[in-house]
Amino acid sequence: MSLRIKTVVDKFVEELKEALDADMQDRVMKEREMQSYIQEREREVAEREAAWKAELSRREAEIARQELRLKTERENLEKEKSVLMGTASNQDNQDGALEITVSGEKYRCLRFSKAKK
Repeated sequence: MSLRIKTVVDKFVEELKEALDADMQDRVMKEREMQSYIQEREREVAEREAAWKAELSRREAEIARQELRLKTERENLEKEKSVLMGTASNQDNQDGALEITVSGEKYRCLRFSKAKK
């Protein structure tokens, strides 16, 4: 009887070892799959982040170019404005002079009239 019990116990121990080995291999395989999945997701996130940063950088550069262009346009407009800020008025002067003010300086232009015949 003890030989039978030993054989049953040995068989049970062997089956248990096989089950444990199979379980360990399954766990190792699942761990590898999980690591692979995590690495793939991290790569995808890194790619999206890099694309987002590149787009952000491109937009910032475009904004800087537009700001420079607008600054140049504003400077040109201010120059043009300073030239064109002159005013002209034809006041009822006795001599019929045209008064022009440019950049705060007044100029008087006398009109020449044709002599009557």
